[in-house]
Amino acid sequence: MRESLGGPGMVPHIDTSRLSLDRFVMSDADEVFRCITPAVTRFLAWDPPSLDVYRSRCQALCRADDRTEVQFVIRRRDTQECLGLVGVERLDDPVPELGVWMKPTAHGQGFGREAVEAVVRWASGVCEGPGFIYPVAVENAASRRIAEALGGEIIATRSGRKYDSVVYRIPRRLAGVTTPG
Repeated sequence: MRESLGGPGMVPHIDTSRLSLDRFVMSDADEVFRCITPAVTRFLAWDPPSLDVYRSRCQALCRADDRTEVQFVIRRRDTQECLGLVGVERLDDPVPELGVWMKPTAHGQGFGREAVEAVVRWASGVCEGPGFIYPVAVENAASRRIAEALGGEIIATRSGRKYDSVVYRIPRRLAGVTTPG
């Protein structure tokens, strides 16, 4: 994996064997929006927004402080096809929060795990806490497999408007986990 941490205001870039992760910028909004479907948002706290609402959220995201939140656009390295987003929020907190979503055609290919692992490795270099939290809908078996493959352990449960979730703690150092590349 090749990564560039940069400094405040710098756009982090991460390459894995199959993926290229770049910080979300406003010019990504329309392409990322086309990946959002009801199937994608089934296990997300939000429902599919209108394009105008989504663009407004994106503008707020682009103004977010690099030290508190970074969202990466997930792209295939070979085709540059947009697959979804992966990110880490509350980087200034002792235990930042991870999240990922991918369009349905990217499911079942290991891209989610590869993207989350890459972000954990990157974020471990810019924050000092013992690890990360990764909330996952109880019924989202694929995301639960990602957390468990990365050494995640359930530490809490949450009830939400759309679904109940479990909260995994993923260690800062991913012992025994390797990313090809």
